[in-house]
Amino acid sequence: MLDCKKALTETNGNMEEAITWLREKGISKAAKKQTRIAAEGLAKAKVEGNKAVIVEVNSETDFVAKNPEFTGLVNDIATAILGSNVSTVEEANKLEVNGTSIENMIVDKTATIGEKLSFRRFELVEKQDNQVFGTYSHMGGKIVTLAVLEGTDTEVAKDVAMQIAAMRPLYLD
Repeated sequence: MLDCKKALTETNGNMEEAITWLREKGISKAAKKQTRIAAEGLAKAKVEGNKAVIVEVNSETDFVAKNPEFTGLVNDIATAILGSNVSTVEEANKLEVNGTSIENMIVDKTATIGEKLSFRRFELVEKQDNQVFGTYSHMGGKIVTLAVLEGTDTEVAKDVAMQIAAMRPLYLD
């Protein structure tokens, strides 16, 4: 509230200029936090039809990873990537969500939450009609797995994903 009041004072009550002023202040706050280490966070797997995505977004503390604003951000990123065909984090950062890029969403949330947030990585996976996805989330999103199996038994696919999380295999194939 104090930042909003100060922004309106600085811009002589002009609402549009105050929004721009706040955004610039948020960018500078986010830039100051870039040297911090963001080693906590959340992973999320999302499936829609024959496409699935698994994303990882990091924060400085596990408290933020449980924050509804942060979990909403992770969900928005997963949904945006799932609806696209991007292949790199740089491409994903340019995706638009509700009129703003993922990169700007992260900057805004960094300013709002007060910790460094980092969109670390993602994997977009497509399956054939004769395959099935299995996903598993452990410890509230600290460990998330996504498996693709031949066949149509989703319960087996989920069990395989659970075993992947439990056994921590060293190899993908």
